[in-house]
Parts: sequence; structure tokens; C-alpha cells
Amino acid sequence: MAQHTLDQAPVPASPGAGALSPGTSSHRPPGRLRRALRSVVPGPTADAGGAALYRRWWLPWLWMAPAIVGTTVFGVFPFLNTLLVSFTDAKPLGGTYNLVGLDNYTRMFGDSDFWLATRNSVLYAVIVVPLMILLPLLLAILVEKNLPGIGFFRSAFYTPVLASSVVVGLSWQWLLSDQGLANTWLEKAHIIREAIPFLSDSWLILLSAMGLTIWKGLGWYMIFYLAALGNVPKELHEAAAVDGAGSIRRFWHITVPGVRQSMMLVGTLTGIGSLRVFTEIYMLGGSTGGPGGADRTLPFYIRDVGLDPLTGNAGYGAAVSVALFALTLGLTLLAQRLTKEDES
Repeated sequence: MAQHTLDQAPVPASPGAGALSPGTSSHRPPGRLRRALRSVVPGPTADAGGAALYRRWWLPWLWMAPAIVGTTVFGVFPFLNTLLVSFTDAKPLGGTYNLVGLDNYTRMFGDSDFWLATRNSVLYAVIVVPLMILLPLLLAILVEKNLPGIGFFRSAFYTPVLASSVVVGLSWQWLLSDQGLANTWLEKAHIIREAIPFLSDSWLILLSAMGLTIWKGLGWYMIFYLAALGNVPKELHEAAAVDGAGSIRRFWHITVPGVRQSMMLVGTLTGIGSLRVFTEIYMLGGSTGGPGGADRTLPFYIRDVGLDPLTGNAGYGAAVSVALFALTLGLTLLAQRLTKEDES
């Protein structure tokens, strides 16, 4: 019996067969420029679906361009410029300058006024940060309950956040002056015989500024904790109450663990803000930063030594700014490490 072999000839390609379908890739190697761009900014993978297949590699960068430009112009460039100026003897109003190497940093480490300002800034953070972590949490627990008229108290506690620091500072000047409301009320209540020097004693000025910072920030961080408290299961409180746990015990064993991440965030933000405090000291201690400049913080000291148009040294002020940045960065890294240890 004869076998007939059917030879199948290759089917000629249709005109549209060369077109790539979604999900397929060309065998032709991309150009050098395209390969370089893909190595830096890879496009969608072969298994991507939907609009990702037709999205250009540069489209995400186009959306991020405004933020990148803003960060570069207002963040990266000023920082690099400050770092460069710290090695010069530049003047606040510009002009010629010379490179002085590490002279500004050597002068800074031997400057007693710099260490006094550093002590005030660190002391400010050490006192304000724990209070700012705890007090807004207690305030949030107080206003969390849905009681009649509770919205009024929430708005009242948040009102200082809306006021500018200058307006609040002027209000506290009137409150704490020798003939102010606080001293007048204490004298009429026969608690004190003479006015307390809130605005003339160096330590009282610093403590009053801390009180102003805490009072103004309570409402802001209260909102943080209100959002966090909403994620704490109510069933845990109910079960603990059934087991006989009191309110204090439930606070430490249920509420605090439930809002711990928010506490870390509040501590970090408050610490950074405490190291940058300026307006409170200026409004309560005057343009000198307290008697003899005893209450000057690092930002206040930078203004005095680096921005004075007659005697200022922009290079030295930039060196102190770098030191303030290093101190702030160290605090931030410490907070991140504590957060990671808490998560583990």
C-alpha cells in the first residue's frame, strides 16, 4: 500500500501578523538609549494588564515632577548651599567671601553661647515632648465620648491651633505680665504678695514658653489621637471591664498599646518642633531672648550670629544651622529605631 505524505507548506504571514499583541514583546533588541532608560526606570512587566501595558515609562515621573522640583528648589538646594556657606566667612548681605575651612566649627564648639542655646533647645524638647505625648491623649479620651455639647468643647480645644503664634504670644504677654490676669488673680486670692516675674526671670520665661507651646499644640495632636482611638476595638474595653479592670488599668494595657504608633509620631513631630522653637521665646523674652540672652534657643542664636546685617557672620550661622540639623536628624533616627523595636 502506498503511503501518501502530505507536506504542509508554511502558511504565508498575513499583513497584520507582524503586529504585537498585548502581553507580547519584540525580539528586536531595543536601542542603547532605551536599554539605558529601562535599566534606570523599568517599564511594565510582561504580565501587566490593563492600562499599565500602554503607559509610558516617563508618565509617573511626570506626575511627580512638581514635588521633585519643589523639594529640590526649597529643600535640597538650600541645604547644600548652607553646608557650603558654613566653610566660608560670608556676610548676611552678600559680597566677597573666603574659604575658612573648619574655623566656623572650631569656633562653634568653643562658644559658650552656642552650648547655652543647645542646652535650652534640648531642655525644651525633654520637657515638652513627654507632656505633648500624654496630655493630648488624655484630652482625646475626654472628648471622644458622644455627649451632649461635646462638639463645642472639641472646637474650643482646637481653637488655639487656628490662631497665629504671634497673636497667641501677645495674649500670653498680657496674661503673664506683672499686672496681667494671672498675677492679678493670684494677688486677689491672697496666694502671692508680689507679682511673679514670668517675663523677667530667665527660667520662668523658658517654662512659660514651654507652656505656650503645649497649650497651642494640644488641639492639633488631639485630632491625631482621636483618629487612633477610633481604631481601638471597643470589645477589648468591654471584656476588660467585665473582668474587673479599672479605667487606669484599661488605659495602660489597652488604650496605650492601641495608639502606640500615633504616640511615636507625635513624639517625633513634637521633638522636631521643640528644637526649632523661636516665636515663643521671642514673644515672651523679647528680642534679646530673655535677660542677657539666657533663654535663646538654637534658631534664636542662629538669627543673632548669622543674620545681623552689621555684625553677623553668615558662615558661622550656617555652621550652627548644620549642628541643629544634625541634632534634629539624630532625634528622628532615634524615634525611628524605637518604632522598629516596638514593632518587632
